[in-house]
Order: sequence, then structure tokens, then C-alpha cells
Amino acid sequence: MKKHIPNAITCLNLLCGCLGIVFAFDTSLIDKGFENIIYAGYTILLAAVFDFLDGLVARSLNAYSEIGKELDSLADMVSFGVLPSVIVYHLFLEADQITDLSRYLNFSAFAIAIFSALRLAKFNTDVRQNENFIGLPTPANAMLIASLPLIIAHSGPFWRAYILNPFFLFIFSLGMSFLLVMELPLISLKFKNLDYKENLLRYILILSAAVLILIFKFAAVPIIIFIYIILSIIQFRFIR
Repeated sequence: MKKHIPNAITCLNLLCGCLGIVFAFDTSLIDKGFENIIYAGYTILLAAVFDFLDGLVARSLNAYSEIGKELDSLADMVSFGVLPSVIVYHLFLEADQITDLSRYLNFSAFAIAIFSALRLAKFNTDVRQNENFIGLPTPANAMLIASLPLIIAHSGPFWRAYILNPFFLFIFSLGMSFLLVMELPLISLKFKNLDYKENLLRYILILSAAVLILIFKFAAVPIIIFIYIILSIIQFRFIR
């Protein structure tokens, strides 16, 4: 039975993605309006927890399987591909439509789902990604997107006006889609050991993330992703 425990946790990841899509579209479940997107963002954060736990449990129980690998990608496609696109699409709808053209930009949100599918397919077939990532991982991209409605809700009007701009959202959607499949090596947070020198940049990332979250709360997530990319560039472009 133990080989099915990681798969059960993966299914909880998938359930979170499904619930997030429901929260985003079904206004009868939550009061109304912008709160729907916020609750959908929370489900991405919960799905990320389950996504971390299924791998941890699989390693602890030595319960690896090909089905588990494929199931993980399918769950990630919903929770970290489709749901983030839905959230960005709703942010487009909340934004003031500047021109008639901007209404057609709304659908660029679904480029994130398309490129997330490409990213996950590449990950399953690319032997270079056994130890590190190439391209931004879908959970990191999804958590960044999940932070946007939370930043809007808990920050001042400046950030709301900046984020809820259809042209910003259009550039953001295409930019994040490009990062998903970009040939950019990125650090994996899988620790083979606790050696300080070997994992120095990982420790810096984790410590920086903890401090930034305490100070900036949800607004820290974009900064953390930026630091993650910079530390990865240092690791693979300069140290190696």
C-alpha cells in the first residue's frame, strides 16, 4: 500500500487545482467579486504544499513509479498551468479596458497554460533536469501568479492600478510563458546532503525567502522569484 501514498498526495494537489477553478468562476460559493480570485490563489499555495510532500514521501518510502511521475505532471498541469491562467484571465476582467484592442489581450492569459504544458512535457523527457531545472518550474510560476491578487488585496492603490492594467498583464503573461521554456538552468531545492558549501546558494535562497516573507508578506513572492533566478545565474554562469 505504501507505493500509493505519494499518488494519493498528488491527487490532493489535483483536487486543489480543481477547487481553485471552481472558486474563480462560481461566485455563489464566496461572497462575490475579487475575493474569488484570492481564494483561487490560496488553493495554488496549498497545491504547492502537496506537490512538495508527494516527492518527499516518495523518497522517504522509496515508492517511485512511472504512474506517479505521469500523475504528478497531470496534476501540476491543472494546479500550476490551467488555474494560474484562469487567475490571470480574471485579473484581465478586473482591469479597466483601455481600448477595444485590450479586450482581445485578455486571452493571452491562456498562453501560460499552453507553455506550462510544454514545460511539463520537456521536464519528463529531458535527462538534463534530473538534478536541476531548465526553465522556470511551473509551481514557482504559479505561486508568483497566486501572489498577485493577494498583493492587490493587501497593498495600496498604487499596486492595484499597476497590476490591473491590461497591457502589463499581457506583457506579464508572455514573459512568464517564455521563462517556463527558456533554456535557463535553475537551482533545484532537492538536497542530496546538508553540506554548507555544496548547498550555500540554496541556504541563501531559503533564508532570504523567510526574511522577505516576514517583512513584505505576499509582496515578497515576486522578489523571491527574482532572487531565485539571479542565484541560479550565479551558480551556473559564474561558479561552474
